[in-house]
Amino acid sequence: MPDLSESLLKIAVLAVPFLLAVICHEVAHGLAALAFGDPTARDAGRLTMNPLRHMDRAGTLVFVLTSLFTPFVFGWAKPVPINPYRFRQVRAGLLVVSAAGAAANFALAALLYPAYAFLIHLPPSGGSFFGLFHEWLISLAMYGVAVNILIGAFNLLPIPPLDGSNILAALLPRSWAARYSRFGRYGMILVLVLMASGAFGTLFRPLLRFINTILSQA
Repeated sequence: MPDLSESLLKIAVLAVPFLLAVICHEVAHGLAALAFGDPTARDAGRLTMNPLRHMDRAGTLVFVLTSLFTPFVFGWAKPVPINPYRFRQVRAGLLVVSAAGAAANFALAALLYPAYAFLIHLPPSGGSFFGLFHEWLISLAMYGVAVNILIGAFNLLPIPPLDGSNILAALLPRSWAARYSRFGRYGMILVLVLMASGAFGTLFRPLLRFINTILSQA
């Protein structure tokens, strides 16, 4: 059994950066869709930073369970509703809207990195409340950088239903894109198989090394 206090601390530290990352990801999709003429996400009330509008019950449960019982953390928010047929330019809109989520994550990581670098160079405050608060802020910024880079990179994989599959479909010739889209019914199965087999750990190991390097050099 996992140590309950450590698991709860893990959830408390990771919940804020994880929620911020997935909410910014989904809002970015909705804003990009609106820019291309599709107000579906706006009309559904999803262009907000209110986490209650984005939380998915299953995704939240998976986040809690993986935090408690696994060394990694996984979860998701409700996808924002998008109607590509309302885009002024369908293929360009699909490309930009699909890439907007990962772009938002990478931008957020870039913003959090100098905050992390600033916080770790502040003089420590000992065991006082301010010292503990300082350490908590450092953890939030550190995990914020890591989580956003990982979520952005993960979503760029060209496996349906991940955003990378829509980006690839928008770049392929129409006949190839139609064949590729039929693969979508098996995409989630492939994602689960890759996760269960540990293949994702191998795939993302260089990226994890990169994240460790930039954080250690801050």
